[in-house]
Amino acid sequence: YTIPVRRGLAGKANVHRAPENCGSTKRGLEKLDVWLGDGNWDVIHFNFGIHDRNSPPGEYEERLDAIVERLKKTGAKLTWATSTPISPDTPNVKAGSSAKSNEIAQKVMKRHDIPINDLHGYIKPTLAEHQLPKNCHFNQNGYEHLGKKVVEVILGRLDDDHSQRPGK
Repeated sequence: YTIPVRRGLAGKANVHRAPENCGSTKRGLEKLDVWLGDGNWDVIHFNFGIHDRNSPPGEYEERLDAIVERLKKTGAKLTWATSTPISPDTPNVKAGSSAKSNEIAQKVMKRHDIPINDLHGYIKPTLAEHQLPKNCHFNQNGYEHLGKKVVEVILGRLDDDHSQRPGK
């Protein structure tokens, strides 16, 4: 949903995305400093989960916690996005795996007082019309739909008077 988000925030915010698939929390920890660079971030909307569906729950939670600790050091307003559902007919995917990672992530975000953008709940009622069959990805209308929700949440965070930035 990067392109719809860029369009929706044009003239209001510069939207940056890691230049590659971020993958699992293990990869995230390895690459996070490179992806963040020297940026002066106001808002970071992030997610790790689908690529961790086969990770032991304790390891996923520990690595996600470490990612949050690193992101907090940026001073940005953080928002977690829940992992969207994976089509239950997707080969080699255990049904409900994104919901399980979302449960773990919600515990981590609660501990750190990070708002959650529930993209899983948002897309679920319209999943049949928006998701590609046997996949975790979406058709163009699905990405537009998700992008609208992400834009709404990011705009709210940009307007939020309760910044996490030190000194504000």
